[in-house]
Amino acid sequence: QVQLVESGGGMVQAGGSLRLSCAASGGRFDEYAMGWFRQTPGKDRNFVAAITWTGSSTYYSDSAKGRFTISRDNAKNTVYLQMNSLKPEDTAVYYCAANRAGLGTAIAGYDSWGQGTQVTVSA
Repeated sequence: QVQLVESGGGMVQAGGSLRLSCAASGGRFDEYAMGWFRQTPGKDRNFVAAITWTGSSTYYSDSAKGRFTISRDNAKNTVYLQMNSLKPEDTAVYYCAANRAGLGTAIAGYDSWGQGTQVTVSA
């Protein structure tokens, strides 16, 4: 299984932007579709965005659509989440995950997870 490490989280004011990165190692990165999820304390982990092996197709949650962009660089074994027009409700721990089966929104479909990176958006 691939190992994943997220970075790029931090604090930002509402309306600002952040770019999260997720570096993969220990496996064939281009064999995995990749996803981003987020979680706030006491709540379920929720799907944010996903991208296919080649990057040719992407899928977003309604809350992310139009503001977030998922992309990947298979040469660098890295997936990104560009987040623009951030809102306080985007505050969460963001996790990247790898899915060998393909593009999906269900947590159960993902094989490997990173440790998460905190994003805090102030009003």
